[in-house]
Amino acid sequence: MGSVLASNRRADLLEGLDPEQRAAACAPRGPVCVLAGAGTGKTRTITHRIAYLVNTGHVAAGQVLAVTFTARAAGELRSRLRPLGVDAAQARTFHAAALRQLRYFWPRVVGDRQWDLIEGNKLRLVGQAAHRLGLPTEFEVLRDLASEIEWAKASLISPDDYPATVARLSRDIPESAERLAELYRGYERIKNEAQLLDFDDLLLHTTAALEEHRGVAEEFRDRYRCFVVDEYQDVTPSQQRLLDAWLGGRDDLTVVGDANQTIYSFGGASPRPLLDFTRRFPHATVVRLERDYRSTPQVVELANKVIGAARGRPAGSRLSLIGQRADGPPPRFAEYDDEVAEANAAAGRIRELLDTGVAASEIAVLYRINAQSEVYEQALSEAEIPYLVKGGERFFARREVRQAVAALRTAAAGDPGGDLVILVRKVLATVGLTEQPPPGGAAKERWDALLALVELAEELATAVEGATLAKYVSELDQRAAAQHPPTVEGVTLASLHAAKGLEWDAVFLVGLAEGTMPILHADGDDEAIEEERRLFYVGVTRAREYLSLSWALSRNPGGRRNRRRSRFLYGLVPEGHPAARVARAKATSTGPKVRCRVCGCALIATMDIKLGRCGKCPADVDEDLLTRLKEWRVERARELKVPAFVVFTDATLVAIAEQRPTDDSALVSISGIGATKLDRFGAEILAVVKASDAE
Repeated sequence: MGSVLASNRRADLLEGLDPEQRAAACAPRGPVCVLAGAGTGKTRTITHRIAYLVNTGHVAAGQVLAVTFTARAAGELRSRLRPLGVDAAQARTFHAAALRQLRYFWPRVVGDRQWDLIEGNKLRLVGQAAHRLGLPTEFEVLRDLASEIEWAKASLISPDDYPATVARLSRDIPESAERLAELYRGYERIKNEAQLLDFDDLLLHTTAALEEHRGVAEEFRDRYRCFVVDEYQDVTPSQQRLLDAWLGGRDDLTVVGDANQTIYSFGGASPRPLLDFTRRFPHATVVRLERDYRSTPQVVELANKVIGAARGRPAGSRLSLIGQRADGPPPRFAEYDDEVAEANAAAGRIRELLDTGVAASEIAVLYRINAQSEVYEQALSEAEIPYLVKGGERFFARREVRQAVAALRTAAAGDPGGDLVILVRKVLATVGLTEQPPPGGAAKERWDALLALVELAEELATAVEGATLAKYVSELDQRAAAQHPPTVEGVTLASLHAAKGLEWDAVFLVGLAEGTMPILHADGDDEAIEEERRLFYVGVTRAREYLSLSWALSRNPGGRRNRRRSRFLYGLVPEGHPAARVARAKATSTGPKVRCRVCGCALIATMDIKLGRCGKCPADVDEDLLTRLKEWRVERARELKVPAFVVFTDATLVAIAEQRPTDDSALVSISGIGATKLDRFGAEILAVVKASDAE
């Protein structure tokens, strides 16, 4: 009777798995490699494999150690194992598992007081080491220096070997290799003298305890006999060495990964252990999961095209996804004059999705670098759409932005005169804005954020004649106030790296222009370009149903349209699609154009189109009407408890005061006034215009 129940239990564990998932779940005990494409149910597969091994008597639940790379992923594994009856199995991150083991074995290995784990003061220690060497100690510089030390430790590179290694790899580094090696030594010396451990030490010291102490290794290997590694394509040399120490020559190992999603090589990760798994274990069982249950066939087809164009793909990475869902809408492609127009269009489309019932939490805007978030925070705020920023702070909460705004506020108190943009650049130069961008890393992200503040000044100077520094700081304060929506239900804003492992019904991949995707500093490095392609692939595969891809030809409204779309988009935009020829069409089209109502010239810049005239032509703004409109806006903003620009921006009010619309059609012809604004404020605006004309 017991054997029948056990047999039924095993059958239940395999119920609902597809043939490939079933093959992986019930593969023989021993080395198993699961090559799992995006959306193919890898977590379901490995948790059912663990449960199957336990229920067939191959291993006790408490002898299983499953490791992954994030606390969220480890929590997901535990929550999936619990209902399968194997909650005694351990599921942790590499670092959490190492910390637990190190704490347990420390008295036997070291014997004295256990060293504390560095929590929030790592940069302080790096700063001390940098100061002793006369290196810069600005926050962003220290972040880059700390990242370089972390890469070296994760890659098992000692300070002595560091200069030769980075020279061989032609690695882009923030200081000379010799100086960085000295910094590395100094940091280790300061840390050890203080009896502190960093996260990399957890792996290194645990490995040493197992390799150098036979009794420790025997006790550990008697306790854990079966190992599962998720996201194996992201393993670093230090993690692989710890895994080898855990195994101790045994082969009861299951690894799951997808070389097409290797996007963390900057931190030392490499797909090589995954790709070489069958060389190390020639008798390993290999299962390929290619049935995609996440995305529609339309999204899957595009994803396959993206990764299919990759160069030098090893055999182990050649997975071709097969969509299992019902058909959905085709991916959307769009090209815009500038980033503001791109962001506003994304906000408009998000509003449409929300109106059709798509939850805000099921929508994401993904970009390459965090500095790109500001224009989308602004667009969503103006559209009154709540949002959350993942993997980074909101733009105005970032340290460098807060410092910059403080410097601008101090300068504005002195009431300086002169050109606004020149003043802003001069002030921001004191907090790190240089003429040319620094190399990639935290310093480059800081520079991008400061440059974004300059662009906001350019936008204000274009929209408001004689704009002062005080007015600009006030505008920044209003934007900062608007960009703190409730942190509950909201659209996700995230970098592509932060989006790894997540999925949404609707995904907007934005800023897909050369220099941003792929990132500028990857140019000329074939391996870096291919990692950028994989990052793009990760972005595409986050979408379940709706996928939008867009790029802009310039940064600012009215700026030179000298960008071109990402090389990764070639061959993806359908033949005959407007976005495939929009740049050429704008340059050569003889069809109807929006023309200046003063001189008749064709209008191209977004701000010129909004105002209905060339920037060089004289303004014919009705100052009385503009005053009335601003007074009306103040009252409405107070009633709605939002900053004034959320109702209408200054530029939109100027356009209304110049064009003096008398009906709905004339009002919506002004850029920035769509159906939502028309429904909410249209009648009131027209009444203000009519009252002004009557006097």
